[in-house]
Amino acid sequence: MKANRGDERDVLFRAYSDFNGRRMEAVLHRMHPDVEWANGMEGGHVTGMDAVRAYWTRQWAAIDPHVEPLEIVEDGAGRYVVRVHQVVRDLAGKLLLDTEVRHVYTMRDGLIARMDIE
Repeated sequence: MKANRGDERDVLFRAYSDFNGRRMEAVLHRMHPDVEWANGMEGGHVTGMDAVRAYWTRQWAAIDPHVEPLEIVEDGAGRYVVRVHQVVRDLAGKLLLDTEVRHVYTMRDGLIARMDIE
């Protein structure tokens, strides 16, 4: 059964909330098993939930990111574009980055199949 658009938006909102709460497994539960996830620190993409888990483990050991979705819109090609307020601090709390970015999601079977950063 295909998820409706409201359900897919809810998946994305909850994924951000769980990411910010460092509930990694809850976010991964919202991903397709062969998810392609943008690697914002090192470039490219990581593929699969285990690779995303390893990426976030490295990321959270180095920095403290917080990403708040401001708006989610469909782009007409079946993707969701999320305007995000991104705040990144070092582990001591010093502000490193405070900016707005766009995350672009492709969904499959109601799950996150791909995330790109624009």
